[in-house]
Amino acid sequence: MATVTQSNDVRRDPRRWWALGALVASMLTLGFDTTILNVALPTMAGELGATTGQQQWMADSYVIVFAALMLPAGLLGDRFGRRRMLIVGLGIFLAGSVAGALAGDVNWVIAARTVMGVGAALVTPLALSVLPSLFGPDERTKAVGIISAASSLGLPLGPIIGGWLLNHFWWGSVFLVNIPMAAIGIAACVFLLPETKDPASPRVDALSTAFTAAGLGALIYAIIEAPSRGWGDPLIVGMLVGSAILIAALVLRERRMERPMLDMTLLRHRGFLFSSLAATLVMFVLSGLLFVLPQYLQAVLGNDALGTGVRLLPMMGGLIVAARAAQPLVGRFGSRAVVCAGLVVLAFAAILGSRTTVDSGYGFTALWLSITGFGFGFSIVPAMDGALGALPRDRAGSGAGLLMTMRQVGAAIGIALLGSLLASTFRDRLDVTGLPAKAADTAGESVVAAHLVAQKTGSADLISSANSAYVHGMGLVLLVCGVAALATALLSAAFLPNTPAAPTKKEEAEEDPATAVAIALADAGQ
Repeated sequence: MATVTQSNDVRRDPRRWWALGALVASMLTLGFDTTILNVALPTMAGELGATTGQQQWMADSYVIVFAALMLPAGLLGDRFGRRRMLIVGLGIFLAGSVAGALAGDVNWVIAARTVMGVGAALVTPLALSVLPSLFGPDERTKAVGIISAASSLGLPLGPIIGGWLLNHFWWGSVFLVNIPMAAIGIAACVFLLPETKDPASPRVDALSTAFTAAGLGALIYAIIEAPSRGWGDPLIVGMLVGSAILIAALVLRERRMERPMLDMTLLRHRGFLFSSLAATLVMFVLSGLLFVLPQYLQAVLGNDALGTGVRLLPMMGGLIVAARAAQPLVGRFGSRAVVCAGLVVLAFAAILGSRTTVDSGYGFTALWLSITGFGFGFSIVPAMDGALGALPRDRAGSGAGLLMTMRQVGAAIGIALLGSLLASTFRDRLDVTGLPAKAADTAGESVVAAHLVAQKTGSADLISSANSAYVHGMGLVLLVCGVAALATALLSAAFLPNTPAAPTKKEEAEEDPATAVAIALADAGQ
């Protein structure tokens, strides 16, 4: 198919809504893949013998690659064809899903998740950037709103789909479910999408990309492995020093480039800086929370995988409701007030959740989960909207890329840091008195492993100790989340500009603040 410009003929192509359906399927797949693994981790830990650290890598390997490659992925699409690179991304994601479904051990699962991260990094920016070639200005808002809704819908669908699959099939089915949707997306892109390029876009800087991936990877490795090796271990110290050097080299290189891939000068805009920090902190908390909660719901409370997915819905429901209600409040009270209020609500919910005990039951958990969802929704959407709104129009593209990268970095560090805090606390609090050395080491790897050892040895005391140790560790994680949210709320109150949302025709038409962010990301791909 020949390369085309954004003509009215292309925009009015009768196949455009079918093409949008394919893009929606792709984004929906990526959306629920974000949360589907969290429900599967306890099951995979039991069947593959994965330690807490290995579970962190299964989640983080995807996020690290996603964060490192999202910016160069957009540039690759601009230079070599967005349709072509979108097909390549879906193909890579499909291949990674097949590898994950067939994996026989933890290392292969981690490798498959890494490959899937490469594909997702290509699909996410390019799925939005092809919309201007399909729809005119009068239809583009609706199209972007539909894609934005698909991405949001994936969050609550992930735990439900994952739980149902795990109750009926083996753990590899959570990867296999991606294959038909990715295949449909590829076929639709081949037959329905026009090809578009921007030859004037900056070249992909391979060295900066390598600095980003290596620096972030070294930092995450050090955080995940430190609880078992010790923070003074030479390898951990070396990784931390190496990470600092690589990230510093990245910043220096990008500052010297005429057209940088990662425009660090954008952080000089106070509104962008503090809105981005707030959004990054929220992703830090959300990712860490979604890592520790499923194991609590399954191992401690004794729910199956589907029951765990259903019990995560109060948080997802609160997030979606608050995200839709945030924009009118921003228009009335200003973005600073709403972001700060959302962060305070998030802090309250986390601190309330830190009071969870082994005997609390799900009712108490549902209460603070619902409040957590409201805190997320009221803080993340206006923070992202405010970050993009603080930028000059001609720098919206680079600003959106930097914002999304920061969010992914926050997610990766959240899983690594909060997961490591949980792992070290659990190991220290677990009572393994009377167990053989090998069994004691295995029990200390995770709460799932401790339950398996207890079943083999018939030790009811070990189950009780494991549950108590895990809940204590989860309480510390939630306490850290609460303090971090409260500190960010104070910083936002002091430094975040209080810019009321000026309603635009797009916002009035959609009445969905998440759409405004997606529109900015779509415009960045033009």
